[in-house]
Parts: sequence; structure tokens; C-alpha cells
Amino acid sequence: MTTTRFAPSPTGYLHIGNLRTALFNYLIARQAGGEFILRIDDTDPERSKAEYVEAIKRDLDWLGLHWDRIEHQSARFDRYAEVADQLRDQGLFYECFETPVELDLKRKKQLNMGKPPVYDRSALALSEAERTALRAERKGHWRFKLDQSRIEWHDGILGDLSIDAASVSDPVLIRGDGQVLYTLASICDDTDMGVTHVVRGSDHVTNTATQIQMIRAIGGSVPNFAHHSLLTGPKGEGLSKRLGSLALRDMRAAGVQPMALLSHLARLGSSDPVELRGSMEEIVAGFELTKFGSAPTKFDEADLGPLTAKYLQGLELEGVAADVAAIGVPAEMAQAFWQVTRGNISTLHDLAGWWDLIQNGATPVIDAEDQEFVAQALSMLPAGPFDSDTWGAWTSAVKEATGRKGKALFMPLRKALTGLSHGPDMGALLPLLQKIPRD
Repeated sequence: MTTTRFAPSPTGYLHIGNLRTALFNYLIARQAGGEFILRIDDTDPERSKAEYVEAIKRDLDWLGLHWDRIEHQSARFDRYAEVADQLRDQGLFYECFETPVELDLKRKKQLNMGKPPVYDRSALALSEAERTALRAERKGHWRFKLDQSRIEWHDGILGDLSIDAASVSDPVLIRGDGQVLYTLASICDDTDMGVTHVVRGSDHVTNTATQIQMIRAIGGSVPNFAHHSLLTGPKGEGLSKRLGSLALRDMRAAGVQPMALLSHLARLGSSDPVELRGSMEEIVAGFELTKFGSAPTKFDEADLGPLTAKYLQGLELEGVAADVAAIGVPAEMAQAFWQVTRGNISTLHDLAGWWDLIQNGATPVIDAEDQEFVAQALSMLPAGPFDSDTWGAWTSAVKEATGRKGKALFMPLRKALTGLSHGPDMGALLPLLQKIPRD
């Protein structure tokens, strides 16, 4: 069975980069009728917060990315200890004692000599007596001993990849304070949970090479890996410093619609054009991982506005009934209100402004040269109630009486009634207006 996972760290709120990874893994699982696992990477007790776990769930629920099961890495420390012991028994896990300062000095020396800054494995040359003495003065960290051969695999996006393990430092899997790091936890979980496909950012390519060796060392099956391009800003700038401002909860608060966001990310960076989809089923059916490229992908949050507006404009009242009711529109007016306003909103937040105009009226905007004309026209406006024919009959009478026509006729009247130079068809809006300026 196809099994994928999304493994966010609950140290902050989900952002647009996280979502891209979650969405790709979700779509692969759903296309194959497989399983999508939400795996909370909470091995860091200092930075992991329960409030962020709940926020992650809320964001995924809002988007409709429903997981089949949830796992917490903090509940699996005993398993990670077992695997660590297994690697020690195999001679593939060794203790090191360099401090961060000492490691930094080693890297600088290697770079000055024109060599790659790879850990020199000096800890392997320590005698047991030397290790014992070092343990008495500092805490050791544990590294996986790589087989310094070439690691090759076929990537679902990048194609055939090859990395010489001799050019990579033996990865640290357990820190000096005992914290299990992501790499060890991830290979244990992927193996135990039967993960078959892993899609993640291209900044993980080197990690993938080392993880392939580790998975094989513990007797696991290597998943199918694919590495999508990283997102940049609209001008190609890095998003790393802006990701906090691209949090999903902020997009939700701004009124971005889930289908607009998902439709955008499911195609962004692929050879297919971005097209608004009407349902998750459509997004699943149209997703093809092989169509994505390796080049950095430009993301502009401004693109979500037109997609959100287009999505909303295609909805019937049933899709927004709760939102319309929440701003106070009576049930008997809801259908007419939505029909009139849906073509003139960017987000659902805009509905409140239209309801305020309809319920409470607007401050008329009348240009100096139109004052006499507007006064005459308003005096000709019949007493309500109005219907769909009122606007046409009224403006025809005003045209005949004043000689005005076209924009010179219609625009001053719109501005006088709504305070705006744009908006819905006045023939449909006028019957809804509950307060009409008469002078």
C-alpha cells in the first residue's frame, strides 16, 4: 500500500513551504488509495509546543488535508534507543567528543587547505581510556558511520542522482544532551510505518543519501524519494526570512480560500498552467509529480487573490450560507444578497461592507457639476418598494427629463446611492437598498 507522511515540527506555525510538502504527499497517497500519516516531529522538548500541534491540525483541517492516522515521535524514544543499540552492535554508531568550537576550527582548517569540510573521524582513533577520560569532562554525541561509497537512487522529480558519501560528514544522530535528532527518528519511523514515498524540499537531497544507507543498515526498505524545488519570492528572492509572514493561519484570516491555495500549489512549478479546481477530487486527479521541475519556483501571494475571488464567484448560496447569516443578512434576503454581491468581492470579508451599505445606506458622493442633476433625479425616484424593473424605468425617465445619457447619466446616480463608482448591477442592487438618500 502506498504510504506517505508529513512530519512537521511543532515549533511554530505552518507556512506556505510546509504546505507544499504536505500537499504533495497527501495527493500521492490519495491517488493510490493509500495512507497519509501526520507525524509530529516533537523530539525537541524545549521548542515543541502543544499549541503548535493543535495549530498544525487546524491548518490541515481547514485545507481538507485529512490524515489517516497521527503519530508523535516523542512517544517513540524507546524505539529510537533500540535502533541506536542495533547500530552500535553493527559498528556503525560511534561516540564523538568535539565541542562546536573545535568542530568549527576543524572545518575552517580544511577549507583553508582546499579540502571539503567533512568530519575527519578522529573519534574512531580514541582508545577506551581516552573515551572514558573525555566522558568525565564533557558529553559525547553519536554519529552514524557512513560507507564511503557512492550512493545512487532515482528521484521522482530530479531523476537519477548520485552522491559520494566520502564527501559528506558522518551525520550526528544523538546530541550530547541526549536529544534524538530528526535523521534517526525519521529512518526508524519510515521503516516501522511502511512509508513507501517521501516528497520533500530539494534542500534534503544530501540527507536522503545518508538516510538511504541508514535505512538499509537497519534492514528497512528504501522509500521512493522525490525532491521538489524550493519556493522563492516573486523576484526570485529567498523566502526563508519571510516564511513567518506566509503562515497558513494568516492566509486563512485574510480570507484566502482553501481551494484557491491548493489549486495554486498543486500546479505551481510544474509544466501545467495553474487552474482553479472546484474540489479536492479534481486536484487529486490532475496531479502529476513527474511534471514538476528542479528550478526554484516563484511564489507570489498576490496570485491567491484572483483565484479566491474566482472560486467564490462560482459558489451557490449553499457554499456561503453560514457566512452570509453571520453578518446579519435575514434568511429571506440571503439568496438575493449573494447573487448581487458575489461578483464584487475578493474575499468573504467583503460581504460585511456590502451588507452595511444595503442596511444602513451610504454617504452620497456627488460631484459639484452633478448636484442639480442628482437632486432632480432623486426627486423623480418613486417611493419603494423597488423591484428589478425600477432602475431601468427610473433612469429612462431621468434621461428623458434631463437629456443625459450613458456614463453621464448612470455614474452620478450610482455614486449618489452607493457612494461608490463601481459595484453590482444597479437593477439588482436597488431593490435591496433599505435606506435611500432623497436630497
